[in-house]
Amino acid sequence: MIDLLHYLVERFGLVAVFAGCLAEGESAAIFGGFFAHQQVFAVWHTVAVAFAGAFLGDTALFLAGRRFADHPRVLALRERPGFSHAHALVERHPNIFILTNRFIYGLRMVGGVAAGLSSVPVPRFLALNAASALVWACVFVSLGYFFGAGAEHLIGDALVKHQRLLIGAGLAVAVMAMGLWLGHRYLRTRR
Repeated sequence: MIDLLHYLVERFGLVAVFAGCLAEGESAAIFGGFFAHQQVFAVWHTVAVAFAGAFLGDTALFLAGRRFADHPRVLALRERPGFSHAHALVERHPNIFILTNRFIYGLRMVGGVAAGLSSVPVPRFLALNAASALVWACVFVSLGYFFGAGAEHLIGDALVKHQRLLIGAGLAVAVMAMGLWLGHRYLRTRR
């Protein structure tokens, strides 16, 4: 069982980091950094995958806002409480907004669509988004990497690689379960 888990993490772990970073993926980048510290992934691979997921995710939201402004899902996003504030901010301070949008938890989706509905040119958005995604990926993968170093220091060097994978997988499952529970609770209160 442990060998199977180890194989799956080594084989598909970076794909999971990419998919997690495509959405609001701070936890995916942190876990990628944790596994990079455990030498399951190379650090630069983890940063590259987190960067690609974050960049493509925000670019897709921007293009969705730009291309599908009248689509029901975009219209639903425009009805969210923070949307008008995000749209006003992106119009007043587009560079600062695009560079910091991904760091403000919960604003990433609304902010990406708001940027798409703004007057920001596509090349400018892509350049600022790339810079922001690179910094974001480095910060959150580093947090995971140093979390791994701290956990190793607290737990000790006696743990073998497989046990570290189980601890990391257990933490990942706990964070995902908490996220699903919070998402379900949020959706239930909105109804």
